[in-house]
Amino acid sequence: MTTALVAFSDLGSTDRLSQIRISIEQRLDELLPGTGNERDLVALAMRESTLAPGKRMRPMLLMLIASGLGHEGSAARDLGCAVELIHAASLVLDDMPCMDNASLRRGRPTVHLKFGEDVAILTAVALLSRAFGIIAATREVPPAIRSELVELASNAVGMQGLVRGQFQDLRDGQQPRSPEDIAITNNLKTGVLFGAIVDMAWLISDSDESTRSSLQRFAMELGQAFQMYDDLCDVRCDTGKDSNKDRGKSTFLSIYGEQELQANLQMHLSNAEKELRTVFVDADVIAGFIVSMFKKAAVTS
Repeated sequence: MTTALVAFSDLGSTDRLSQIRISIEQRLDELLPGTGNERDLVALAMRESTLAPGKRMRPMLLMLIASGLGHEGSAARDLGCAVELIHAASLVLDDMPCMDNASLRRGRPTVHLKFGEDVAILTAVALLSRAFGIIAATREVPPAIRSELVELASNAVGMQGLVRGQFQDLRDGQQPRSPEDIAITNNLKTGVLFGAIVDMAWLISDSDESTRSSLQRFAMELGQAFQMYDDLCDVRCDTGKDSNKDRGKSTFLSIYGEQELQANLQMHLSNAEKELRTVFVDADVIAGFIVSMFKKAAVTS
């Protein structure tokens, strides 16, 4: 297996990670519609739902991986911002009364509570539309690659990804499920989008198929870890959103308990890091960044 020619050593400082995050925030602000008209509630809700303080894990991950694979230019940042818009749209829908019926997201009232359910639905559609427009307009990559990028995003959102995962979680979550069934749903809800992120980074770089396979295994491990993290944070952490929303649902937490679930989360993170280290000369920065995203759930109760 070939390794990436560009190491992460040049991204090794907190300052550098901070710069990446700032560039993402600035670009998101540019890509979202303005709010000169206070009656344009959809535009206001698009900005509120996207620009509210968040981890920006997905766009940062895409930019870090693309940089590690040798990509230069602004395509990775724009693709990362498009993924963040998709993520924001999914949160708006997840919080709706017909789904999770949440009242708090990122420390603020959910979109449907602040703006109304009609605006929330339109906001999610507008965010998804804007995301696909951004991907299709990524001029730094050839047209054939842009088509593949659009297809990746489409599959991640639709019946091969977020939509099916959310449906399964809503309909099957109240019934007893095996760990295998929960893992399948978790992969659809989270792992598939992480898979699209690493594939996007791979597509805009010049790497071989073995690198792509390793990154896909990394994404699946990360997706499982993230859903376990979410289960733990539902009962353990102050995350700026409603707690105990999974009470009564069939989850890994309900099957394993906190201690075993924490051990499984760490196992998946370790497996993810191993896959990273088969690809990158120096994976310390990206591995450290990922671990920092899980630090709240890493504190034992």
